[in-house]
Amino acid sequence: MKKIFYITIIALAFAACNNGETKTENKEAQQDPYAGLHEKAVKMFAQLPATAENPDNPLTEAKVKLGKILYFDKRLSKDETQSCNTCHNLATYGVDNQPTSKGDAGENGNRNSPTSLNSGLNFVQFWDGRSPDVEDQAGGPILNPVEMAIPDKDFLIKRLTEIEGYAELFKAAFPDDENPITYENIQKAIGAFERTLNTPSKFDKYLAGDEEALTADEKAGLLAYMDAGCATCHSGALLGGNMFQKFGLFGNYWEYTNSETIDSGRYHVTGKDADMFVFKVPMLRNIDKTYPYFHDGSVNSLDEAVKIMAKTELNKDLSEEETKSIVAFLATLTGELPTM
Repeated sequence: MKKIFYITIIALAFAACNNGETKTENKEAQQDPYAGLHEKAVKMFAQLPATAENPDNPLTEAKVKLGKILYFDKRLSKDETQSCNTCHNLATYGVDNQPTSKGDAGENGNRNSPTSLNSGLNFVQFWDGRSPDVEDQAGGPILNPVEMAIPDKDFLIKRLTEIEGYAELFKAAFPDDENPITYENIQKAIGAFERTLNTPSKFDKYLAGDEEALTADEKAGLLAYMDAGCATCHSGALLGGNMFQKFGLFGNYWEYTNSETIDSGRYHVTGKDADMFVFKVPMLRNIDKTYPYFHDGSVNSLDEAVKIMAKTELNKDLSEEETKSIVAFLATLTGELPTM
């Protein structure tokens, strides 16, 4: 009888101890509503590397220097009115903040100019993904009749060959080439420069383990972002830029964006019905600085863009509070501009 009594006392004491531990854990969870948030975040996102390396185009100081000069040189356009920086202005986070951009002859293109910052990490380039990397992309606008309007590659090679200083710069950047001023080397140099334009932010400090890098409001926004399902497409180091997706899984996008023109997206490239209204998922790095939004720059407000994405891609109606919270988190993705 005594034995049973003692066992009962021990069991009650053990239960009381466990109950105390549970209460302590619950109390700690109430005190820190973001416990475990960092662990979830590091599984969905990644820190930005210092540069976006390409083994087929190794970065060298001379190549990056040449690429920077070419990036800002308006002589890469037919009438010398446009440089890469005209539409992808590094002083304004790699964009011109226009719905669409004017070209060499003053005519506007039909799609919004994406940021050149962090662009080397995109899995493809252009809204429709028609270029595999920044090196290939760099050659497109130069020959586009609406954009920089250079008639052909030989025209530009001849022009650059006649400009004092370029021969030495190209030779330094491509020392093994007998004739280094080539169109391919122009692309490689501009691509190399763009691969140095990464902009780490306070969110990267948070991912690295500094949980105090984000405020409580920003952590609440991160939680709301993940709970809403935004990270389904906007994940990884760029929070996007790593897949294609149809714009308008739950409705016609133009009914929400009030787009003047209906763009069929990647269908223009492939001709496949499955690619109708499919676009590269844009990165969200520096998103609060790279307005207006979407492929046609049809929406100026980030709050409105977030609501539209939630509705068209997730079939969710975000409240004002949820939207404001997510936008607060998105602001943590704004990094420091590269030193020019």
